[in-house]
Parts: sequence; C-alpha cells; structure tokens
Amino acid sequence: MRHESALLNVIDVEATCWDGQPPPGSVNEIIEVGLTVVDVSAGRRVSRHRLLVRPTRSKVSDFCTELTGLTQAEVDRGVSFAEACRILVEEYGAGERPWASWGEYDRRQFARQSRADGVAYPFGHPTERTHTNAKAVFTEAYGLRKKPGMDQALQIAGLPLEGRHHRGEDDAWNIAALVLDLSGRGAWPVTAV
Repeated sequence: MRHESALLNVIDVEATCWDGQPPPGSVNEIIEVGLTVVDVSAGRRVSRHRLLVRPTRSKVSDFCTELTGLTQAEVDRGVSFAEACRILVEEYGAGERPWASWGEYDRRQFARQSRADGVAYPFGHPTERTHTNAKAVFTEAYGLRKKPGMDQALQIAGLPLEGRHHRGEDDAWNIAALVLDLSGRGAWPVTAV
C-alpha cells in the first residue's frame, strides 16, 4: 500500500526578470509554477502541472520572454499569486507534502512574495522540515566541488533534457528525474512528514 508520505512535490518557478536591473518599482514576481509529483518509493514521476501566475508589480520583459518563452499576454491569463498558493495547498498538499527544488531560489522567492503579498507561505513550517535543495544533494552525491545547474546535472547523470530549459513545467519534470536518479543511488534523504 502506498502512503501519502511517499509523494514529493518537485517545484520550479519562473519569475519576471530583466537583462540588468529591474525598471523602477518593479520586483521579481513568480509568473509560472511548474510542479511534478514524484512517488519516491515507486521510483516514478506521477504527474506534471503548470500554474501561470499574473504579476502585479512588474511586467514580462523581452529578455524574460526570450529566456522562458512566457509572454505578458500569456501570464495575464494566469491566476493571482494568492490563488496559486491556495491551489498548491488544496490540490497538491503543499502544506503537508515534502517538496524539492533545484537550489534555494524557488523557496526564497515564495517566502519573499508571500511576505510582500500578505499571503500565507504554502509549504508548511519549518521550511527545513519540508524542503530539500536537490542541487545540494546532487553535488554531494556526485562528489562535485561546484554546484551544477540543472542542465549540467542532467548531463552528469546521463539523463536527457526534456522540453525547454527555463520553462517551469519542464524544469520541474527534469529536476524530478534527477531526484529519482539520486533516490536510485540511495542518496535522496528520507523526509518525515
């Protein structure tokens, strides 16, 4: 019998960005949340999801569109940040289920934006209990001196890059493949929930 605690949410966010400093009054805001649900004990990716999020204090720059493929018109059809957090909690168990991201950016961006928007942080507390930095685990498991980017880690692990890099849904899917690689090597930490 599969237990709910065997499920892990792998999250990757894309945020508004610029080539250089943001325009006056603009801040980085999440515009896409990619989520892949992983059944760690079964060793498989269960499902993949994408939430587009409408920014309120910034616009999608040409640089950001070139990097992510996301346009202002596309994210204008997204949900509010508060609604995205509600969906993560109610539909994907974000408050109880452990989660992982590649590095600390995603966790920090959610924390910053939650504070700025007055929205409850969706992933439960304390963060150390629920979040795993997959980049740090990978770096240690492979005995690397420098932490690799996700695309470099895929090459090191001999895994293909599926989809478009810097697209949240695709990056979450690829990070999930790295999590499963680490789990298969016995290097993925067991998270108690």
